[in-house]
Amino acid sequence: MLSLNLSGRVALVTGAGRGIGKAIARGLAEAGAVVAVNDIDAASAERTARELGGAARAYPADVADPAVIQGVIAAVAQEHGGLHIVVNNAGVEYKTPLLDTPIDEWQHTLDVNLSAAFYTSQAAGRIMRAAGGGVIVNIASIAGHNIPLPNRASYVASKAGLIGLTRECAREFAAYGIRVNAVCPGVIETEMTQESRSDPAQIEKWLADIPMHRLGQPDDVVGLVLFLCSDRAAYLTGQAINVDGGKVML
Repeated sequence: MLSLNLSGRVALVTGAGRGIGKAIARGLAEAGAVVAVNDIDAASAERTARELGGAARAYPADVADPAVIQGVIAAVAQEHGGLHIVVNNAGVEYKTPLLDTPIDEWQHTLDVNLSAAFYTSQAAGRIMRAAGGGVIVNIASIAGHNIPLPNRASYVASKAGLIGLTRECAREFAAYGIRVNAVCPGVIETEMTQESRSDPAQIEKWLADIPMHRLGQPDDVVGLVLFLCSDRAAYLTGQAINVDGGKVML
């Protein structure tokens, strides 16, 4: 039987106040992990932590602030006796033509989607190295591959960068027993995609390119994340795995 028991593990999930992050936090808790719930929205983080119950605790913070998120990671490790799993899920997406993209919008996207993963990976990596190992999972996107996504240059660039960061972390961290992988969702039914999903023509276009002919659900991502966090994935690192109903076949 495939066991994904994560009892005794401490996991931090960023952007866990809603959507995919919330589903991942719930899945980790159900697998037995102690979950540190991060979100920039304090009320959302607290709500998720309450719903998870048990030893789950909210750590509201802006992941784009390196000093703040590094402080959160140190606090989680100190308060729970270690840090074994980090899921970098927090993200933003703007829909703006490249020629009209404001510099601050570009920078904010890179700060949240890419730089934050560097901050957490560096801080958590030091803790995991001292402990003899750990797992980092980055939630990227099929947009990080060669998938056209009009009017989202900053988002595409940030996710491509996140896949690259995943591979470089995996190379450097392997010597310390730390595995690093990326999960690349396609179109998932969350708050982030709600506006686009309100357009029937857009839905039809998406479905025409998805062999399984349905959009994804947050729980479609959770199973893979749990597997990557478990000992069953002990020989898997540096990978960027698509969860997209077959849209991208590399």
